[in-house]
Amino acid sequence: MKPSARSRLFRFIEARLTPGGEFGLHLTAGVALLVAAVALFGEVAEDMAELDGLAAFDRHVSDWMHGHAREPYTSLMLLLTHMHSVAGMAVLVSLLALYFWRRRARYWLLALLLTVPGGMLLNVLLKHVYRRARPVFEEPLLALPTYSFPSGHTAAAALFYGLLAAYVVMTARRWRVRALAVAGAAAMVALVAVSRIYLGVHYPTDTLAAALESCGWMAVCITGCSTLRRRREARSLKGET
Repeated sequence: MKPSARSRLFRFIEARLTPGGEFGLHLTAGVALLVAAVALFGEVAEDMAELDGLAAFDRHVSDWMHGHAREPYTSLMLLLTHMHSVAGMAVLVSLLALYFWRRRARYWLLALLLTVPGGMLLNVLLKHVYRRARPVFEEPLLALPTYSFPSGHTAAAALFYGLLAAYVVMTARRWRVRALAVAGAAAMVALVAVSRIYLGVHYPTDTLAAALESCGWMAVCITGCSTLRRRREARSLKGET
């Protein structure tokens, strides 16, 4: 490699890793998360289609959880699943949007409105692409006529709590608060995923694929809004000089 080409490559890498750059570290991290999420989603989808890998255990896990269903766990799982239905998510998103509006966090508000509704629409599209039938039981706890892969409730939870955790990580000063936000978001997504498997309306790979799908879409939305904010800030600074 010629010295000039090597120098340009080093400058390019340095620019991609600069924390405050317009197209710096935030964009690099967002693209890396997107690529990883898409690749892993593809692996899970392939396993699901071929009933191989993780999908080979789908039916066993679903049967085991359905066979051990009992109160008060069933009522708790129903509460969790209803909280993260379309109506429940509309309430949660509205409350967080109001908070962002009052805090004048315009770019986070934009990211929220792109992330959750857009991600839920993407989930519906993916359901019709893969058309996987839901688990079937003789005495179902819950029955739904729509497709199974990926899980819409899990996707919605991952989008909402993931964005909320990202906001806390970016704005909180104490690392303990940041760690608690990430752990809490992961726990909520896991609980919603378990509730869907427990109630017999999804396989484990449905929920895993939903979480990966949401990570990829969230990376696009948050990175896009962050880039827009940084570009406008850079332009305003140039205008002042």
